[in-house]
Amino acid sequence: MANQSAGDAREMVRIENVSKEFVLNHNRALKELVFAALQGKKLRDKFTALHDISLTVHAGETVGLIGFNGSGKSTLLKNISGVLFPDRGRVLTRGKVAGLIEVGAGFHPDLSGRENVYLNGAILGMTKEEIDAKFADIVAFSEIEEFIDTDVKYYSSGMFLRLAFAVAVHTDPDIFLVDEILSVGDEPFQRKCLARIRELQEDGKTMVIVSHELDMLEKLCSRIVFLRGGRIEYDGEPSEAIRRLRES
Repeated sequence: MANQSAGDAREMVRIENVSKEFVLNHNRALKELVFAALQGKKLRDKFTALHDISLTVHAGETVGLIGFNGSGKSTLLKNISGVLFPDRGRVLTRGKVAGLIEVGAGFHPDLSGRENVYLNGAILGMTKEEIDAKFADIVAFSEIEEFIDTDVKYYSSGMFLRLAFAVAVHTDPDIFLVDEILSVGDEPFQRKCLARIRELQEDGKTMVIVSHELDMLEKLCSRIVFLRGGRIEYDGEPSEAIRRLRES
């Protein structure tokens, strides 16, 4: 995307006619597999997770993605983050993208928390000098100081969450992606995460959030996209999107 002047409605995420399919390999009887092989056939079924999705997110927007299980929310978020690539269409992003797509994603189980802060920070685009400067703040935010030199394979999912979230929000991202991450961890830490998200909003960061916590999304989001069967059912006012989902 070409740079535009500050203060305008810059496009931070542009999704153009994106489709994504997955191959489903079912367990087949040996006789069926042999017969198909002799005929030169492959027994594979395809599932289309996204059907020709087009969507634009502007600077400073917080956009929620909602829908029932299998609607394509997480697949769309992973295409924005670059974890997945579309089969058709394209995704364009502007600036640094930090994603909390899966708890502990990008963490190496045989490395300590300290080593994983540096590894994950590097994956998210931080230099060693930037991580050095923010390391103490990252660890303090995570509240797992006494375990920072323990291998993360011994961490609970809540500890993974704390450290992963702490690293991601200290990368100073332009675009912040969150997938159901706030449903993990205890309530005080959830409140802390939400407070940090509001700080990022006040700083003008762009966010895309997937969650089943509809009341939370209604308070956080400037806009909500309701997905159904890999297609956009509604894109607009948060309260209206939630009403449509609940009445489906």
